[in-house]
Amino acid sequence: MSQNGSPLDEILARLLDRRRSRNQLRSLTAVPAGTADFSSNAYLSLSSHPAVQQAFLTHLQSAAAVNTGGDGGVKPTSSLLGSGGSRLLDGNSLEYEVLEQTIAAFHGAPAGLLFNSAMDANVGLFSCIPQPGDVVVYDELIHASVHDGMRMSRAGERIPFAHNRVWGDTSIVGGAESRGRSLEAVLQDVRGSKGALFKSGERNVFIAVEGVYSMDGDLAPLGDIVQCVERTLPGGNGYIIVDEAHSVGIFGNQGRGLVCELGLEDRIWARVLGFGKAMGCAGGIILSSPTTRSYLINYARTLIYTTAMGPPSITSIRVTYEFLARGGATSLLHHLRSLIQQAHTLLLAPQSPIIPVFTSWPRSLARHCQKQGYMVRPIVAPTVLKGSERIRVCLHAGNTLGEVRGLVAAVEAWVASRKGSGGEGEQDDAERGLLASEAGEKGKARL
Repeated sequence: MSQNGSPLDEILARLLDRRRSRNQLRSLTAVPAGTADFSSNAYLSLSSHPAVQQAFLTHLQSAAAVNTGGDGGVKPTSSLLGSGGSRLLDGNSLEYEVLEQTIAAFHGAPAGLLFNSAMDANVGLFSCIPQPGDVVVYDELIHASVHDGMRMSRAGERIPFAHNRVWGDTSIVGGAESRGRSLEAVLQDVRGSKGALFKSGERNVFIAVEGVYSMDGDLAPLGDIVQCVERTLPGGNGYIIVDEAHSVGIFGNQGRGLVCELGLEDRIWARVLGFGKAMGCAGGIILSSPTTRSYLINYARTLIYTTAMGPPSITSIRVTYEFLARGGATSLLHHLRSLIQQAHTLLLAPQSPIIPVFTSWPRSLARHCQKQGYMVRPIVAPTVLKGSERIRVCLHAGNTLGEVRGLVAAVEAWVASRKGSGGEGEQDDAERGLLASEAGEKGKARL
């Protein structure tokens, strides 16, 4: 049957129409040339840094020269493009394993295992590590990739706790009713009512959090989380997993991440790092014990059944880490942190490069900013909870203070225009129907 106009296409079209009517339809767009980037995750602007680019090209050119014989022929012994197979077949190489050892040592971890993306790493980790009867406890704002992994896992139960809320279990937090219980309350319940095996330490509890949360930009209180887990599960069966996709490269000495900044390397069971954000390239790695690494090689389907990254990807990760290790990003980090401090003053923003500007009309605000030459994106449900719609502003080492002030001025002009027009402005019909959410939490901008 032809794919065009099939009954299935009609079903899919109706589902798309329903999402369109809710103003939630996603589409692919390209960034216009000449706009100031306040949208991408490339916080350190490394992918466009001349020294990083030159190191990358030099490595590839050196490899190409080795591959080329004196008569101009090409030796068939190595590839410059693809890896040729999965890590367990022909995709592995000495360069792969040396890079894993280098990254693990840089972050103070015993071992590391590279994946094609941080999403693959999370799915692979959470889908195979929890054993039957184990429990996964997770922050309610944990990344979608962790949810995907948990759904595939054999864990007996998956339990959320209120975002970044570690202690206590009262129903009122900061004057507003909490949506869920604290981490402490959840762990006490697991230890007390879920069975004696958790109290004795025979069953495991995995605690999933992010170093920096990708939509809200706030930091996990890792010190309190570690203390809570160790106090509540003294049998040592509480295993903390930190997704550092948005904190690696930004926090810690030379960008080693939030875990290293806090000196918690020996108290965090596993870390998932992503290279597609501040690191400016692609891929991910799980930092863990050698035994866990070996287990993942045997059981993580997102590693076993996919073609491994090719030499260009491995080279890009390598040169980025070399750049960080020799202090090349020091001035970039200093400038970025200065911008973060300025943004904190201007927008009451979190102490990270990610600034959520809450508004019930995110598409209207994003369009206005884009027309002024500032690329920001609207974030709506289901990516975030309904009632917490926003534009997401990301700061970069490549931004200037003038651009930050210009963006703030554009936002202020949009607010003024809406007040002047009675709040109608140019928002979509669907946006007019959105209910204004409650005031943002302390430390977050709200329009």
